[in-house]
Amino acid sequence: MSTPNPSIATSKCILVTGATSGIGRALALKFKELPSKPQVIAVGRRQNRLDELAGQGLETVQLDVQRSAEQLKNDLGIIVERYPDLDTVVLNAGIQHQFDFTQPESVNLNKVAEELNINYTSVLTTVLALMPHFQKLAAQGRECFFVGISSGLSMVPAAWVPNYAATKAAVHSLLMALRAQLADSKIHVVEVMPPLVESELHDPYGTTEALSKTWMTLEEFTKLTLDGLLKGDDDVPVGMSAAVFQKFEAGKSQMAIHLMKNHKAGKSY
Repeated sequence: MSTPNPSIATSKCILVTGATSGIGRALALKFKELPSKPQVIAVGRRQNRLDELAGQGLETVQLDVQRSAEQLKNDLGIIVERYPDLDTVVLNAGIQHQFDFTQPESVNLNKVAEELNINYTSVLTTVLALMPHFQKLAAQGRECFFVGISSGLSMVPAAWVPNYAATKAAVHSLLMALRAQLADSKIHVVEVMPPLVESELHDPYGTTEALSKTWMTLEEFTKLTLDGLLKGDDDVPVGMSAAVFQKFEAGKSQMAIHLMKNHKAGKSY
């Protein structure tokens, strides 16, 4: 009889960034229903929405990931002190801007930097801040999980959101590299690759009504994502992202792990 893959089914405490809307909120509420009854910490900027989640039994922390790296690491350290059982983080916070790089005068570089910071740099900062805590738990035999929410656009970019796609491609590469560094440990790296999903992400550009005709509902996405997470899949491409993953990405993570092992052994790639 095969041993089940480690999964969030055993998680005792799950932190979700960007939890006040969309994918983050939906997943946080579903995690609360897991049979293991984990503590779920919803992290976000909007206090009124955090209050609503607190009313549904979630722990809440008001936190803007767009802070300096030192401030963010300090805030996460306080969370770890308050929740020492924290063994799973869902890296979900993100924003999306439209840019036309052929019209350079229209490109707001401050927004480019903001998108890079929230979508990528804050993810890496969070990983680095929580790594010592996860390593301590892993040494005690606990399974820990970094769950990164990237995007189908990490594999094939949508040219109208070029910087967003680039940040998600960076997250995709980061998670594969991190998984290779943590191979054979009790710290697991999972990547969720959403398709176009029902979300407030598109509201600033007035595209919600048009996109709602083709996007996957949040309910369906959440169900499919939970199925993959509970099976212990390393990669959870959902909807149209699954076909793209199979065509372009399948096997790449295993190759990254192989390269890392060769590097450690002093072998050629």
